[in-house]
Amino acid sequence: MFSVHLALLLIVIFVGIRYGGVAFGLLGGLGVSIMGVVFGVSAGSPPVSVMLIILAVVAASATLEVTGGLALLVKLAEKMLRRNPDRIVFLAPLTTWGLTALVGTGHSVYPLLPVIYDVAYSKGIRPERVMPMSTVASQMGITASPLSAAVAVMVTASFDNSWGIGLGSVLLVTIPATFLGVMAASLFSLRRGKELTDDAEFQKRCEDPEFKAQLVSEVMGSEQTAEEKKIAKRGLGLFLGGIAVLVCIAMFGMELLPKGTSLGVLIQMLMLSVGAIILITCNVNTKKIVRSNVFIAGMSALVTIFGIAWLSDTIISHHKSGIIEVMGDMVQAKPWLFAIALAMGSAFIKSQAACLTALLPLGISLGIDPVVLIGVIPACYAYFFFPFYPSDLAAIEFDRTGTTRIGKYVLNHSFMAVGLIGVSVATCCGYFISMAVN
Repeated sequence: MFSVHLALLLIVIFVGIRYGGVAFGLLGGLGVSIMGVVFGVSAGSPPVSVMLIILAVVAASATLEVTGGLALLVKLAEKMLRRNPDRIVFLAPLTTWGLTALVGTGHSVYPLLPVIYDVAYSKGIRPERVMPMSTVASQMGITASPLSAAVAVMVTASFDNSWGIGLGSVLLVTIPATFLGVMAASLFSLRRGKELTDDAEFQKRCEDPEFKAQLVSEVMGSEQTAEEKKIAKRGLGLFLGGIAVLVCIAMFGMELLPKGTSLGVLIQMLMLSVGAIILITCNVNTKKIVRSNVFIAGMSALVTIFGIAWLSDTIISHHKSGIIEVMGDMVQAKPWLFAIALAMGSAFIKSQAACLTALLPLGISLGIDPVVLIGVIPACYAYFFFPFYPSDLAAIEFDRTGTTRIGKYVLNHSFMAVGLIGVSVATCCGYFISMAVN
């Protein structure tokens, strides 16, 4: 029956890919219903703690977006890129990685993509060398962020299973590991593909006046007024201050909190409080919060995690003893194999938090050393494998030269090589760093 139930999960995932967005969550809920009604399997446990963390972070981040603080942060990144165009192959991915680490979501990459293209093309740099790497780096930054749901899943698991590994220990692994992964993939991108002047296909397309005319970007970010800048700076300062307080308490002050308070609860309390302070001090229109891009994307992620992780937990919980019996010895002998399982799951689920929520309990049940589990966290990002993630599609759209693309055979696309290099290096580095520090 495990094969039948696994087939149901795969069907849900494949149909979810077709519809995208919240379809994963809705279909996951349908799958749980089928498991109960058709197969008589008791429903597993939905990831309530993770969902509440996402809800709190999204609420605070969306409030920041309404103040203009997120736009201000992007503007600062844009200025840095334009002042250093010769180094954009390294600076652009580092910028998108850093933005994600600060705000906890890879969706912060969208307003930077046209800027990255504009700087690269104006300098004669092949956009394929920087556009795919920028979107890959933005997703790799998720496991380096103290605000991300993926990191919260790991820290919550540590608390629930009494591992004694806190947020600081996790970030001590993920930040340098993903940084090194981004640098390695960027180094590969430095000489990727032909120069635009030597690319016969591109030059032939330039013979079309209409194609050549559209190559020039028109990135015109709207300027904020003096009052808007003041409010944006205030909102951004409060938000970054909240992150600093969160990291300090998580690393050094958990004993000051009421007994039994987990990091998940701390994140929920603190981020809602930060959102409330920004709301009051910046006089935010609450109606704009629920219509913001961050809020809409965050709620979509929430529904996705709810359904697909619930279905996965239902199946894994029902077959736990059989899975442990079959896979236990193999994984215990070669625990790094769990990284491959994470990558395979992520390629289909397309959410790092949902992937960890679904598969981490399996790793715990198999008796894998927590130090190993933390070390291979970067492997939970592999949804670049199929080039249909929104940020990847956006990079293709913004690259007007057409060098960033999906290949004839689908899998030979512009994101595959940099994704494999970045995640592989980050996972290997994470593994050895975790062994050294934990």
